[in-house]
Amino acid sequence: MKGLRKYLTPFAPDQSGATSVFYDMGGIIVICDAGGCTGNICGFDEPRWTSQKSAIFSAGLRDMDAIFGQDERLLKKLQYVSEQIKANFIALIGTPVPATIGTDLLGIERLAQKKSSIPVLSVSTTGMKNYDAGIQEAYLALFRKLAGKTANEDRVGVIGCVPLELGHLSWAGFIEKELKKTHKKVSIYGMGASFEEVCTAGNAQKNIVVSPSGIQSAKYLQKTFGTPYEVAFPGAERLVKAGPWQKPLIVHQQVLANSLRERIPTATVGSWFTMDKTYKKPEDVHFKEEDDFEQFVTSHDFDCIIADEAMRKIVRNYKGKWISLPHFAVSGKRDVL
Repeated sequence: MKGLRKYLTPFAPDQSGATSVFYDMGGIIVICDAGGCTGNICGFDEPRWTSQKSAIFSAGLRDMDAIFGQDERLLKKLQYVSEQIKANFIALIGTPVPATIGTDLLGIERLAQKKSSIPVLSVSTTGMKNYDAGIQEAYLALFRKLAGKTANEDRVGVIGCVPLELGHLSWAGFIEKELKKTHKKVSIYGMGASFEEVCTAGNAQKNIVVSPSGIQSAKYLQKTFGTPYEVAFPGAERLVKAGPWQKPLIVHQQVLANSLRERIPTATVGSWFTMDKTYKKPEDVHFKEEDDFEQFVTSHDFDCIIADEAMRKIVRNYKGKWISLPHFAVSGKRDVL
């Protein structure tokens, strides 16, 4: 049944994905809502919230403020908070209410920029798409506004690596360790890269895209600065032990799943999220409903499923091997991180 969830929790929305990209870059992040969306982002969708500080604020817009477009109140709040906190930039994140009434976030960005001494950028998320759409929009806004080039470096940039795309915060360390075998410096945009590294993103020798949400940004950096990119998840082999399986199903974000398939060529890849056609094989599948997943598994004789444990409840009668591959966007459990 369309939209029916009996086992999986709702996936994080696009505003959560956008916030995740900016989280550790030393900016002021303003969620344009009355308070509810900010609470959900910090309380449920951002696993770093309990251990790593970030300046995330709700715009605190009341119903009438939003309906009558009293943007001046928001601009005054932005000016006040930027005077109180030393920050690298201000990021405005859209939510369902401003999207519904047609708030011009780009216009507010331009007005705020006139009064601010630090960069202001906006992401027109709506809360109606999954988190990966927000990640993609945030990366594009970030690099279009800030990325520059000063000199070539023995450095590789990593795009698409944020907690919602992973199963554990330590996975970023796997990626960094693998890439440092061949490069002096690794910049993981969204999980460790400094603001200065973002501003000199054009210096990188190449970019590595570790999830579909980073592909468009990698294309932008290639077009703008000539930076080549590869789509792969370095260190993926550390996440799952190899086995004698003949026909496994791997369910995660597309790039990670594809990287695991390199070790098991007979595997089928599935995902609940964005699947880029360029990297999708004919047998790969995109799931929209729980029924889709159940029917796909029961209609194929997979001898192993590599996926988040949360999906196991959907196919209780499956008798094959199940290997846990956590995906925070699916399980939403902080204890897997």
